Amino acid sequence: MKASDIRDMSTDEMRQKLQDAKQELFNLRFQHEVGQLENPKKLVQTKRDIARMQTILREVEIKQQSDNV
Repeated sequence: MKASDIRDMSTDEMRQKLQDAKQELFNLRFQHEVGQLENPKKLVQTKRDIARMQTILREVEIKQQSDNV
């Protein structure tokens, strides 16, 4: 997922996508341990997407705090 796509989302949508990505990461880790994971790069990509979403979400929170002051 691209950063520009994430920035276009509302805060609630970002949080929902983040929750979905964390659930997907859990499932991918489980598949990896069981030996059913077909694409190991999906695990890495999901981790990066989570980090990207968390970073942008934090940027939005900081911006909102600075606007309120």
